[in-house]
Amino acid sequence: MYKTKETFVTAFALFSLFFGAGNLILPPQLGFKSGELWWLVTLGFCISAVLIPLCGILAHAKLQGTIFDFGKKVSPAFSLIYSFIIYAISISLPSPRTASVTHEMAIAPFFSTSSLLTSIIYFVLVFIFVMNRSKILDIIGKLLTPAIILILLTIIGVTAFSFELVFGATAFAHPFSHGVLEGYQTFDAIGAVVVGGVIIISINLKNTDAGYEEKKGLIRRAGWLAGLALLLIYAGLIFTGALMHGEFDAAISRTGLLNGISIKTLGSTANLFLSILVGLACFTTAVGIVTGTADFVKYRFGDSQRAYTITAVVGCLLGIVMGQFNVGYIIAVAFPALMFIYPITIVLILLNILPNKFASPLVFKSVVMATIIFSIPDFLGSIGLEDLIAPIKGWIPLGSLNMGWVLPAVLGFVLANVMEMKRDFPGLKK
Repeated sequence: MYKTKETFVTAFALFSLFFGAGNLILPPQLGFKSGELWWLVTLGFCISAVLIPLCGILAHAKLQGTIFDFGKKVSPAFSLIYSFIIYAISISLPSPRTASVTHEMAIAPFFSTSSLLTSIIYFVLVFIFVMNRSKILDIIGKLLTPAIILILLTIIGVTAFSFELVFGATAFAHPFSHGVLEGYQTFDAIGAVVVGGVIIISINLKNTDAGYEEKKGLIRRAGWLAGLALLLIYAGLIFTGALMHGEFDAAISRTGLLNGISIKTLGSTANLFLSILVGLACFTTAVGIVTGTADFVKYRFGDSQRAYTITAVVGCLLGIVMGQFNVGYIIAVAFPALMFIYPITIVLILLNILPNKFASPLVFKSVVMATIIFSIPDFLGSIGLEDLIAPIKGWIPLGSLNMGWVLPAVLGFVLANVMEMKRDFPGLKK
């Protein structure tokens, strides 16, 4: 049996690998604009940024494989294409975004260096950590994550006890769905299928004699602890932003708001604390993304260490190039990709945690196909073709909320299971 210490170290590692740039800068502004309905926005945000990622970790505990195993019931070809798309997105957008956020919030306020220099130093360090991945759990779990949590709880605690519990009006027409869609930008569901594999391989390297059930139990317990920590931190940051509604200009940027909140809560030491927080949160996520990508390519090329190294180099070079862009630009570029790939990721995660009798290959194929088809209008709308596809989205349930894939996916799940039941029990056909 795994000791309690190992459970907490693994939970800390999971939390840290999830909690990166988007997780840090998105919730405060979401709360700032949500006003008195901050709790409803929090509920939506935590569904896509906590519940679904937690389910992804639980699915990994069940599968104990790689991202490829998430979609193989659809078909091996689909799973391979999906895996490559996920990793391509991961090293092209969320990984470089961590460097961009680090430069804007932790480097630029103190030094007049270029974003290129920041990206170079940043991803050289990422590469060093990735190439020493056997130590990733100890380094991240024991040293970095406790510091992240401590600083965040300080900011949230000072706000809760120093500001009146007065909230403004919400700026969102659909607070709940806006929270759900904003949760997409954390990349946490994608992170679950990517970094979950990193955790499993790290556990295997540290505990070569552990059995399937032992590892499953460890991952489940650590997953629940990490999920609870994410829930508390997200809710706290959104609540903090909501209490600050009258303290800043309505048009303030995400990074500017977080800087402002830090100054108001931590005073003259705000920039120092915030720099540490940004550096730790962003860096650990980048390490997890590049490590997960390199692991996958290594596995696909016959456990080749050379393939691992080459992938790590490519991932870090791409991070250097993309990390020079500002945060707002990277978020805008990411939105269309997320509108298409995030729903597919969600349904794959949910199907993989279900008992096998409810998740046959037919069910996988039906649900994924429905999700792909009905995510296309949302994707087209996100790239500026909203007027063109408006008539189509008008008759799709929840289409106006950019969640038109939900009911078709549910319907596909039900119909496919009914078909399976009729096949297993011919008497039902009569």
